[in-house]
Amino acid sequence: MVRKKDPSPRQQRILDFVRSFFDENGRPPTVRDIQKACDISSTSVVDYNLRLLERDGHLNRKPDIARGIELPNYHPQPRTAPELIRAPVLGVITAGQPAPVMDADAWTDSDSQETVELTQDVLRVKGQVYALRVRGTSMIDALVDDGDLVLIEPVKQANNGDMVVARLRMENETTLKRIYVEGDRVRLQPANSQMEPIYSQAENVEVQGRVVGVIRSLV
Repeated sequence: MVRKKDPSPRQQRILDFVRSFFDENGRPPTVRDIQKACDISSTSVVDYNLRLLERDGHLNRKPDIARGIELPNYHPQPRTAPELIRAPVLGVITAGQPAPVMDADAWTDSDSQETVELTQDVLRVKGQVYALRVRGTSMIDALVDDGDLVLIEPVKQANNGDMVVARLRMENETTLKRIYVEGDRVRLQPANSQMEPIYSQAENVEVQGRVVGVIRSLV
């Protein structure tokens, strides 16, 4: 039996990437995928190394197919289904002037709640999230439009620039804005050049959640 010629370091990087791409995607990469991932100067250099790997028996190729790479005797790792998360839609949040806080008692019947299903990989955080439907266009320049759903991480603190659900305690009203703490006051900044920010004393502003995702309305 003729022993396969060992691949060069570059060719080994290509083989390792092809295997990992198979495992993650369930299909082979394109030549351009390999070029980018392995930091190779051109697709012709990738093609040259693939031909050498095929010659030496490390892979097979179907040249008339874009993803025509096959790895002999290699079985990709079984892909696990992504974790499914159900986020309850707890009501409406205004992206405009603050609106009165909704009665949370109306949301206690979980069997009647609207929910949205999403996978963990679409979120920037792990853990509990809920959704609010947006009314208004004050966050339109942040790609949050009227009718969209915003996914909320229920936190009490946020960094400057975060998009948050903010409650004005004295007014008992809520709004969706970017938050900026400026000394002893807070600026709630819309993302709409036609609208003015809301200013309030810091002790009057309560963060009820931070936006971690947006589901665009198709209507």
